[in-house]
Amino acid sequence: MRKATLKMWPLVLALALLASACNGGGAEPEPGLPDDGEDVGLGEGQDTQTDRGNGKLAQVRERGELICGINDVVPGFGFIGEDGEPEGFDVDLCRAIAAAVLGDAEAVQFRPVAVAERFTTLQADEIDVLSRNTTWTAARDGTEGAAFVTTTYYDGQGMMVRAADGFGSIDDMQNTVICTLEGTTTELNLATRFAGIPYEPATFSDTEDIQEAFIADACDGWTSDLSQLAARRAVFPEEAGGPESLVIFDEVFSKEPLGPAVADGDQEWFDVVNWTVIGLIQAEEFGITSDNLAEFDDTENLDIRRFLGLPGIEGEDEGVVFDPGLGLDTDFNRTVIEQVGNYGELFERHLGPDTPLGLERGTNALWTDGGLLYAPPYR
Repeated sequence: MRKATLKMWPLVLALALLASACNGGGAEPEPGLPDDGEDVGLGEGQDTQTDRGNGKLAQVRERGELICGINDVVPGFGFIGEDGEPEGFDVDLCRAIAAAVLGDAEAVQFRPVAVAERFTTLQADEIDVLSRNTTWTAARDGTEGAAFVTTTYYDGQGMMVRAADGFGSIDDMQNTVICTLEGTTTELNLATRFAGIPYEPATFSDTEDIQEAFIADACDGWTSDLSQLAARRAVFPEEAGGPESLVIFDEVFSKEPLGPAVADGDQEWFDVVNWTVIGLIQAEEFGITSDNLAEFDDTENLDIRRFLGLPGIEGEDEGVVFDPGLGLDTDFNRTVIEQVGNYGELFERHLGPDTPLGLERGTNALWTDGGLLYAPPYR
């Protein structure tokens, strides 16, 4: 078969040359598509806000509002503030997506969803995006119908105990009751970590119920993502001993990549949410903040001009505004930064050292600072 195939190549080549001659020496590239790998751009002022179909992007624009599933009981990430409005790191991610898609960070309907309802709510199309401290796992990708975008917070599971109980580590916690949320990755991680250590798991459907059980001494330990433990410790009631009465062990015994998720099956919407998140990270890499944004209007850095939707200033790109074909305005990154800020601003605003949580960047620092945050090229 191999020799027969080789003998046919002259005939195939001849037919190809004949077809080429009939087409005037070579087929023209399709209109609007690159024929040599060059970046595709649109002229300044040209409208790029067009939908590729009748998917979620078109639905959100027609509605004029983003519906975002959030947590409302985890300080720093998603909770109801003193003014009765949702606030937190995950909440601001929702606002960033609204700014990118609708040009208005406040065009969001926040919908608190319980842990057990996260994926059914997403599958039922009751929310457009889930931004609720949710771990990206294989099973959730495969069986829950969720598609996770770029990770926004690299976390890990830990253990919190009362200082008065005298536990020095998890290995000291034989024959104890450990409380956690049901239907989460923490249950499986708990069983794995306590293999060979006798213990009794106690699961609850709500974080508030765990706290009540913990205060009532029904739990010896409370296990969850370290960020959530830090959040609950920061607001632990003074009448129950306050934050100083609790200790979070240094040990991290799982990987918990947290981030927004959308429903499977809509690549356009996935790209929109994903590149909004990436844009927050890239803005911090460039050093662009909500405070200094205007200073970059005259930048000669071509990468930054492309990122902010500014026309090129040299060579073939002169006067051309780059459009990556995401279905968003070419200056959507600028709108997001102006209205919400960059990734670092979101972190410092809700989670950083000057907040009640007092978290360091750690693995959530930029890759240039030894962290895991890395933005693919915007070109």
